[in-house]
Amino acid sequence: MPASPTAAALETIGLDLHKRESQLCILGIDGLVAERRIATTRERFTATLGGRAPARILLEASTESEWVARHLESLGHTVIVADPTYAPMYATRSRRVKTDKRDARTLADACALGAYRPAHRLSDAQRHVRAELAVRDTLVRTRTRMVAVIKALVRRDGLRLGAGTPERTARRFALLDATRDVSPLLRQEVAPLLAVLEPLNAQIADADARLAALAANDARVQRLMTAPGVGPVTATAFVATLDDVGRFRDAHQVMSYLGLVPSERSSGERQHRGHITKAGSPRVRWLLVEAAWRILRTRDADTAPLRAWAERIAARRGKRVAVVALARRLAGLLFVLWRDDVDYCAARVRSKEVAIA
Repeated sequence: MPASPTAAALETIGLDLHKRESQLCILGIDGLVAERRIATTRERFTATLGGRAPARILLEASTESEWVARHLESLGHTVIVADPTYAPMYATRSRRVKTDKRDARTLADACALGAYRPAHRLSDAQRHVRAELAVRDTLVRTRTRMVAVIKALVRRDGLRLGAGTPERTARRFALLDATRDVSPLLRQEVAPLLAVLEPLNAQIADADARLAALAANDARVQRLMTAPGVGPVTATAFVATLDDVGRFRDAHQVMSYLGLVPSERSSGERQHRGHITKAGSPRVRWLLVEAAWRILRTRDADTAPLRAWAERIAARRGKRVAVVALARRLAGLLFVLWRDDVDYCAARVRSKEVAIA
């Protein structure tokens, strides 16, 4: 995007943001260049930039970028949070030498030239939802790892836990202990993990309850939950990740944004497509794949068109490819439900097979 006439009269600042210290490159209106390294704190940003005339500041999207951008905006500056995957933004950076000073200068030049692509900045509400999802994800992954260790220790002694959900692992071990000859050493080894599992299950249940409450108050999430295989966690994560459905022109762009489209390396007459790109949110991608597995494993009438479509792909390419293809189609379907403000209807889903990679 080209700089506006009024923007040309402002100082241009490139900010190479890091967790502890950040690098500033200030391109003055008079052509002078000033470089500074400061601590990444509100106090230092205020001391360094608070007394300056309004400037245009470009920084890359990162973990710290949102609070830094908001603080700098409160000081009267215009802040652009840029997409770090936009290659033209780094056109002036040397490939052989990379330093924070050079990166900050590159950002300042990109800001002056308009050679950047703004990143989407989440609303406060969706930032909170993403945080809740991240907390739940960490708790679930911790429990999954603990259950896997318990199962491995049990199998080492030639025993097996009965089938069941992770929440019932402690009960299943207690049943095994009551009916089989479990060694005292195995009890001793597993005891610390079982002691942690109960409060961990409670924390996951609380996280699910908080997400369910957020979902109940969001009409968009409720609409997406009409799709088969999509529960409150998947629907909430999808909405929190896209945030604004209007910034996507079509379903394919959403699929690409979530990393569910095949990678491609083509030149001339040679075309090669590989695995999916895995760009974007790993959490949403994983949840969509899990939803696809649920669709394949159920026999509800609502899932019939999608299931038939995926089963034809599975017959040619295998079930794993079919599941990823179904996750990709489900992402497009959720986008259409949200964009068009309609509920899922199995009768309207075309079962016609389309080409996939």
